[in-house]
Amino acid sequence: MKNHKVFIAKKIPTEVEKYIASHCEYEMWDKDEKIPQEILYEKISDVDGVMLSQVRVDGRFFDYAPKLKVVSAISAGYDNFDTKEIIKRGILATHTPKVLDDTVADLVMGLVLSTARRIPELDRYVRENRWKSSDATTLFGKDVSHAVLGIVGMGNIGRSVAKRAKFGFDMEVIYHNRKRNAEAEREIGAVYAEFEELLGKSDFVAVMTPVNESTRKMFNKGVFEKMKDSAILINASRGEVVDEDDLAEALTNGLIAGAGLDVYEKEPIGRNNPLLGMKNVVLLPHIGSATQSTRSKMAEIAAESMIKSLNGEACEYLIPELKNAKLTCEK
Repeated sequence: MKNHKVFIAKKIPTEVEKYIASHCEYEMWDKDEKIPQEILYEKISDVDGVMLSQVRVDGRFFDYAPKLKVVSAISAGYDNFDTKEIIKRGILATHTPKVLDDTVADLVMGLVLSTARRIPELDRYVRENRWKSSDATTLFGKDVSHAVLGIVGMGNIGRSVAKRAKFGFDMEVIYHNRKRNAEAEREIGAVYAEFEELLGKSDFVAVMTPVNESTRKMFNKGVFEKMKDSAILINASRGEVVDEDDLAEALTNGLIAGAGLDVYEKEPIGRNNPLLGMKNVVLLPHIGSATQSTRSKMAEIAAESMIKSLNGEACEYLIPELKNAKLTCEK
């Protein structure tokens, strides 16, 4: 077996670290804070493989890593990858899809419930000793059961959300996607809708699309104007899909009723972001897949994918753009 050298750019579980140690020489960034770019570039200067998360991987990155053969993302999304540059350089790139589908879908439904029934707001209300028996009507929320959920982006996570909505809350599920999802239609009863139709019908709009040139700031003032004024926006995909300035304006002016967000255009969210002061918004710190078991499994898959790829073995978790590329680490 080849004695490959790798760098792990974030903390991983001990058992995954031991697995990597048994296959190759390695170094790891073991601090809780994100690794500084200059240190990362220094550490990848002579490695064959790297495991990372939320790091931009582009031409500049590769210029600092002339020996690199494999880059393994500890995430399902890989919009931080410049895929054209990856293909051009002949680098293998992997990610960790599917393993986090259920965990993220649970969180999405949590945001639906939290925004509809104003759970964080009313929790504070009780804690601040403002509860009075005469307040009942001012505490009303919105029904989730039997409401219409519009899902924009019916991939693996979108389908998991649809199952929970349909079978857990008897919601009517409609969706918009680049391609119709026959499985979601057959197994869940999800109904395809054109984008504008979905906006006009949905009580909740769940954004489950990746960010790219066609989806960046897809949810803007024009879109919010087409939504019901009673509708709630849920975003647990990528922050750049939503224009936050337009969202804040839409919430202030009553174009839509509320929002539940786990992702933002800038992370961490800026102190002066107007969304922070709005009681009709539920804000989470990008924790969609943040459970111990899921994050451990993601690290495990990322490590196995890196080692398999370095050893010239087939890897099922190559990013889709490389599925038909005949790349190998035998170089």
